[in-house]
Formats: sequence, structure tokens, C-alpha cells
Amino acid sequence: MGIINTVFMSTKQLLFSFLFFFTLSLSAQVEPISFISHRVKKKETLYGLARKYDVQIEQIYKYNPLIKKIGLKKRMLLQIPVYLKPKPTTKASLPDTLSMYLVKPKETKWRLAYRYGITVQELEQYNPEIASGLKIGQEIIVPKRSEAETLALEKEFNYYKVKPKEGFYGLEKKLGVVASDLIALNPLLKTNGLQAGMILKIPLGLTGDLKIDDDLLVEKNNLLDSIPPDSKVTLGLLLPFKSNQIEFDSIQDTETKLKTRNLHTIALDFYSGAVMAVEEAASLGVEVVLNVLDTQNDKQYLKSKLDSLNWSDNDLVIGPMIPSNFDILSLQDSLKLIPMIAPLSSNPVINRPNVYQSITAPELLREKMFDYLDTAIDSTQNVLVIADSLNYEIEEKLLNRYPFAQVLRPEPGGYVVPDLIDSLLVDSLTNKVVFESQNLGLIASVTSLLNSQVSKDRDVQLFTTYRSNAYDNSNISKKQLGNLRFTFTAGTFSDESKRTRAFDSLYLSSFGDLPKREALRGYDLTLDVILRWAHKKQLSSDALGETEYIESRFDYVPHKDQGYQNRAYFLLEHQGYELSEIKK
Repeated sequence: MGIINTVFMSTKQLLFSFLFFFTLSLSAQVEPISFISHRVKKKETLYGLARKYDVQIEQIYKYNPLIKKIGLKKRMLLQIPVYLKPKPTTKASLPDTLSMYLVKPKETKWRLAYRYGITVQELEQYNPEIASGLKIGQEIIVPKRSEAETLALEKEFNYYKVKPKEGFYGLEKKLGVVASDLIALNPLLKTNGLQAGMILKIPLGLTGDLKIDDDLLVEKNNLLDSIPPDSKVTLGLLLPFKSNQIEFDSIQDTETKLKTRNLHTIALDFYSGAVMAVEEAASLGVEVVLNVLDTQNDKQYLKSKLDSLNWSDNDLVIGPMIPSNFDILSLQDSLKLIPMIAPLSSNPVINRPNVYQSITAPELLREKMFDYLDTAIDSTQNVLVIADSLNYEIEEKLLNRYPFAQVLRPEPGGYVVPDLIDSLLVDSLTNKVVFESQNLGLIASVTSLLNSQVSKDRDVQLFTTYRSNAYDNSNISKKQLGNLRFTFTAGTFSDESKRTRAFDSLYLSSFGDLPKREALRGYDLTLDVILRWAHKKQLSSDALGETEYIESRFDYVPHKDQGYQNRAYFLLEHQGYELSEIKK
């Protein structure tokens, strides 16, 4: 590490001189070498002209002062300055302490800054063109380092970018790691101290209240703070209460219907969570007008009601809950300009410009799990793929990625032969098993058999690219899943620590029971759309980013066709009797 520190210090000292001469070469070009005459055409803009002629907007203003007085007008004759372009920086023109580096896929500024022992700001000073981000294949300037002098990122740690004016005490409060441990992990702190933009290695278990984004600890988006004053949201809520099927004169019949899980109770639970969210938003200063309609799960009734009610006054609409009903309503002229949020079903709805699918799609969960498997599986391990006949396509994708894997197909009766599993697992290597099935009986059989193979001499870990609801069945042992460190992606995660006693007490006093999952979903989704609209009058925005509540995360991005999908997810692993989120 001593060599790295020495090189780091000498590079910092030379950075100023490099930037000084680089700045001189730019400042020498303050006067244009010639001008181009340009006649303004219809719909042309200053931004477009600046890009076309590779100049700055301010430079166009400087030689065409009339624009600031009357604006850019059609047929206006402009004088566009032409500047002598500096020669591009090449490896041969750099001082001995610097070199050129070709940006690879998935590399980020903070990763490169850590690797070369500099701050993100210093990397940007070397390369002003990367201020807005890196591009694959881009050549950038970095300090010259031998392979032994560069710092490798380690999966056993997280990383953190130091903020301006942040000290050791603040980091201890934020992350729970003391100064001595930070210095032990980051020896550069001994010589350079804490610097804004410096990347620090952080123990894996110490994240504070931050989230992990591609190994970097970052602040969670919190829409509960700084809500604009006088915020008001009008929200439509369409749920299948099916009140027309309840005989309110018959207490026994009503109790029977409401004791079983059906559309009545699911809608009521979701509604109770939505009411809690509206009350929470009101306490934060957001006035919410909630318009509720019982869809009765009847398409004709729903269309007739919408014709008689002016639902175009709503800012947003949650529902209907059933995808086929949702698809019919999203086509209605009165709603086509209003954001409509599909609330509960993972079954796809038709993508339209105003449609937001709030449930993370199974295809995206699979894609994210494949990405994780690429980091967790390699040819030094014993990899086994088990897939039933409905998942042969996934089996093929797995084998294309991991051609060294062995394959075990279940028998026609929906079971696997115990001796065959025993023969395919080994003691000398780590066994990684990827299991693809949504069949309850097969899941129970395979998890039990794999669990029986786990011992101090035989390490077995289980994965799946799609965890269906079958795993929630009581016949699937949570203890066995813990022994197998069963790992998967999910759109929701029930973490009891995020549900406060105050929330449970308030819900219990309001509705006479503890909240079920549909109630928590109703709360999370409703509060999120209210706060997003209060902040930005839209649901999808880089400024809003990913949000997180009791069980759900939301991060809406444009769908490849049209509309928007939620891309937020959890990467989870069974550990003992607990289910925990692990690093993506």
C-alpha cells in the first residue's frame, strides 16, 4: 500500500500542472478563427444550432446579441463562430504519470475512482467530458498504475462515496463503522484524510439506513420529506367489493363471506390500506380527495358507471384490480390521459401510454436473477439444473449460460429419484442447484431431498429464477429452505422491522385486526402514488427514483412498447429461519 500512497500523492501534485496546461490550450481559443452565416429555419432552436455547429449557446449569443432582445426568429441571419479545435489527447501526449483507459461495460465513475486511488471529482477533472456519465468504449485519462497498484473491488464489502464536509463522526452515525475500522480498511485515509468524492470500503453488514445500488451505498429516496405546500391529489380507486352480492340483512351470510379469502375480502383489505395511506398523506400536508367505485367485477356495469360519473376529474386512478377489467377501462376516452395504475395482479395488462404496471413483472425478476447467477456461479463449482417440462425453455437458457452444468429432469410422475440426486452432488466442490418448477408437489419433494444431502462435508445451495406462490404453502419447510440458503428475486418483501408498532396499533384500532398483505399493498401503493404526484405531478421521473415502504418498492420506467413498468425488486435469501435481503 505504501507504493500506492506515494504514486497517489505524486499524481495529485501533477494533476494541477496537467490541468493548467489543458486549460491554457482551451483559453487560447477565446477568439474564433472565422464565422459561418446561418439563416434560421422554422422550428430551429439555439440548442439544435449549438449541437449542429459544435459551439456553446453562450458563444452564439455573444456574436448575435439581438437574440437576447427579441428571441430567435425565423429568417434571422446569424453569425456562427468557428474555433480552432484542440488536438485530441493521446497516449503519446500524456505525462508519464497518466495513461489512457478504455471504459468497459458496467463500469462507473466511482468504481474507476476507487480502483485508481483518486476521488470522483479528480477523475472528472482529468476528463471533463464524463461529467454527465461514462460511455462504453470511451477513452479516458487515469493515473498510471501497475496491476499490483490498482485496488480491486471485493464482493465481501460495500462501498461509500464521501460527501462534502463529512467527517468520521458523521460516518459512524450514518453507517455504524468507527474511524479505526475505516482506516484499517482504507489505508489512504492515513495519508490523505477524508476527502469529498473519496470511495471507502465498508464492512458488508454495516449499511445504516442506506440502500445498496450496484455495491455502492446511497441514500434512499424519501418522498415523505419536503412536500410542496398546498399539495392536493384527487385519486380514483376502483375495487371489486361486489357489495351487490352481500345480503346485509343476513348477518350469518355476511360473516361467512367475509371470513374466506375472496374478491370481497381482498378488495376490503386493499381499501383499508389505501385509507391508512390517505390519512398518512393528510398528516404530511397533502390534501387527498378519494373517489371510490365498486366495480362489482362486472365490465358492463363498470362502463355504464363511468359514463354517468365524471372520472376525468381524477389526477390518478388505481384499479380496476382484475386485468381484463383494467384493460377495458384504460381504453376509455375519458381516462386515456389519466395515469392508471394496475394494483395487484402479476398477470400482464395491455400497455398503453397512461398505464403503470405496479407489480414487478416475472420476466424482469427472472432477468435480474440471471444477472445475479452470473456472479454466483462459475465452472469451479458443481452446478445442477433441475427443471420440469413446463420450464425446458429456462433450462436451455441456463445451459447456454453455464454449459458446464449437469441436468436432472424429473420423472413423468412429478418426482426425482433420490439416488440420482445423491450421485450428482459431490463433497469436494460447492454444489449450486438451480431449480425451475411451480408445481407444489415437486417443490416439496426436491427441497426435502436436497436438504437431506446437506452436511458438514457437502455444501448445497438452492436457487430459482422465478419463485411462485407455491413456496408459501405450509408443506414447504422454511427450515429446509434456510439450510439450503434458497435464493431468489421478488417484487415484495415482508420485513417486520419496517412495520412499526404504531402502524399496527392504528390499523388494529381502525379495522379490528392486524393488516394482511393486501392491506399493506394498498397502503404502500396508494401512499407512493400520492407522494409522487404531490412532488412532481407525474409517477415516472429520474428525480423521484426508487421508493420503498413497508413491503414494496417502486421505480417506474418506460416499457419497451408503451406505458410504464415497475422495475424495483428484492434479492432474498433464506438464512436459518429468517428471510433476508442480500447484496445484488
